[in-house]
Amino acid sequence: MTGRPKSPDDLASVAERIVFVIDDDVAMRATLSSLFRSIGLRVELFGSANEFAQIKMPDVASCLVLDIRLPGVSGLDFQAKLAEADIHIPIIFMTGHGDIPMSVKAMKAGAIDFLTKPFRDQDMLDAVIRALERDQKRRDSEKAVSELRILFDSLTSREREVITLVAAGLMNKQIAAKLGITEITVKVHRGHMMQKMKARSLIDLLGMADLLGIRRPKR
Repeated sequence: MTGRPKSPDDLASVAERIVFVIDDDVAMRATLSSLFRSIGLRVELFGSANEFAQIKMPDVASCLVLDIRLPGVSGLDFQAKLAEADIHIPIIFMTGHGDIPMSVKAMKAGAIDFLTKPFRDQDMLDAVIRALERDQKRRDSEKAVSELRILFDSLTSREREVITLVAAGLMNKQIAAKLGITEITVKVHRGHMMQKMKARSLIDLLGMADLLGIRRPKR
């Protein structure tokens, strides 16, 4: 790969990521394994989609390099099965018999890239790095939301009402009128809620509410 030299931290994070390769061509699997390992990536190889389906997915950033034409379940059909199973691993398709309808279908279904054999090593590496970075971002986002959900669940029912109304843009006086409580009580609930959510400011809190999908109540 070209670009800036990698620090030890960069190399450690790359080594934790996994590229899964599914191709019934033994020589192609070996070639791709060598290519990905050359930049420090972990690689796991499979001869069919069914073989891959037997493993337990590790909780690290990963991507799938998938051949279109496979014994048993085809690459496109396997992409659909993964989506049905709510498995969101980024996919790079490769084929020696690619055509436009195939590539359009794969990309519409969320594939990162569609490479026709023989492809340039750099094109494959670029696609894999993009896929791994996308998966890492997704995982980071899901982790952040999960942590926020734990904080939100620690709120009392009244504090949840307050955060919902704050997210809707209501002032303390308006919240008090809507909930039938005093403005001072609203301030107390709001202070406790901000503390429990670890929100440093109103903008911070609004961003959290956005991530949690808190909707504005009907007025």
